[in-house]
Amino acid sequence: MDPSSRRRASYDGAVVCAPVTVPYVRFSPQTAHWWTGAALSALGRAAGIGPNDIDGICYSSFSAHPDTVVGMVQHLGLSPRWMDHIPTGGASGVMALRRAARAVQAGDADLVACVAADTNHIDSFRQTLTQFSRFSQDATYPYGFGGPNATFALITDNFMREYGVGRESFAKLCVAQRDNALSNPHALMKKPLSVEQYMAARPISDPVHLFDCVMPCAGAEAFLVTTPERAEALGLSAARIAATIERHNAFPDDSVQTRGGWECDIDALWSDAGCCPADMDMVEAYDDYPVIVAMQLADLGFCAKADLAGFIARTDFTVAGDLPLNTNGGQLSAGQAGAAGGYQNVTEALRQILHCPLGRQVPDARRALVSGFGMVNYDRGVCTGAAVLEQEVVR
Repeated sequence: MDPSSRRRASYDGAVVCAPVTVPYVRFSPQTAHWWTGAALSALGRAAGIGPNDIDGICYSSFSAHPDTVVGMVQHLGLSPRWMDHIPTGGASGVMALRRAARAVQAGDADLVACVAADTNHIDSFRQTLTQFSRFSQDATYPYGFGGPNATFALITDNFMREYGVGRESFAKLCVAQRDNALSNPHALMKKPLSVEQYMAARPISDPVHLFDCVMPCAGAEAFLVTTPERAEALGLSAARIAATIERHNAFPDDSVQTRGGWECDIDALWSDAGCCPADMDMVEAYDDYPVIVAMQLADLGFCAKADLAGFIARTDFTVAGDLPLNTNGGQLSAGQAGAAGGYQNVTEALRQILHCPLGRQVPDARRALVSGFGMVNYDRGVCTGAAVLEQEVVR
C-alpha cells in the first residue's frame, strides 16, 4: 500500500485561538529572546493565562542562535511537557499548527503556544544570510552568488519566460497588498503604491525590482492551539483546522523551481477540507517575492499556470475584492520579521475569520487558506505547507 494514499486523520479535538503580533520595527537593539518574551506576554494578555498554563511550545527563529526551543524555554522560565523547534522559515507557521494540533489531540499537551520571533540589528540580516545553510556556504557564496535577491531573480526570470507572466502581473499583486496594508497599523509601508511606481522602480537583481523585495525587520507572531473545551473555559474565539498538507524537497529534478510541494498534495487538501478554492474567503500566502505568490495561486488550484497572467489581471486581491490576498499587506508591505514571516499569514487568517482584524475586515469571512514556503537554496525553496482554517466560534 502506498503510504501517501492513507487518508489523513481529522483535527477534531484541537482548535486555534488568540492570534497576536508584537508590532514590527525596522531595527531593534533587543535580542530574539526579548521579542519571544514579548510575544508570550501578549499571548498571556490575550488569553488570560500565565506561564504555568502553557504546557507545550513550538518555536521558530533565525536570530536566537545558539539557542533552540530548549534554551528559550529555560530563558523564559517555562516548564512544558511537550516542545518542538521548527527551523523552516516561511513554512514554519503551518508546520507549527500541524504539530501542535496533533500534540493536543494525543493528550501530550493541552495548551500549546506557537511562537516565532526575530530581531534585526544593523548587520544581522547579512549575518543570517552567511549562516543560512551549508548549501549556501559551500555552493553559492564562494562564487559570489549571495542573498535572496539573486536567487529569486533566477527563479523569477525562469518563471516569467516559462508561463508568459510579466512584471505587470507582479505589479497587480504588490499594489493590492499595499492597499491592504494601509489599514494595518503595524505595517511598515505606510504609503500607497501605484502600478506606475512599481514599474518604474529601480532594478535590484533583474528582473527583481525594488517593490518585489520585502523589508527585513524585527517582530514576533504567536497563536495558541488547545482543546475546544479549554478555549471555551478561557472565553476565546476559536478556529478549526479543516485540513493541512506539508511537503519538502519536492520535484528535485526540476532544473529551476516553477512549482512547489503543494502540487503533490493539493487534491488531498481540498478533499480533506471538503471544499474547494472557490469557497475561500481569502488567501494568506507566503510572499517573500511576488513570483512565489503567483506560483502558489496556481499550485493551490485557483488557476492553471498557463492562465496565471489572465487570472491575476481579472481578479481583485484587495480586502473588498473577489479574492482578498494577504489582507494585512503581507511581508511585501508589512515587513519580514525573520521566521515570524512564516507565522504572520496564520495570525492574519485567524484574525479575519475570528473577526478581530488589525485593519479592514474581509466581509463575512469564515474560511481562509494559509500557505507557507521556506528555506530557499540557490534555485528553489525546499519546504512548503498549506492549511484550510474555518471559524468555529466567535466569543
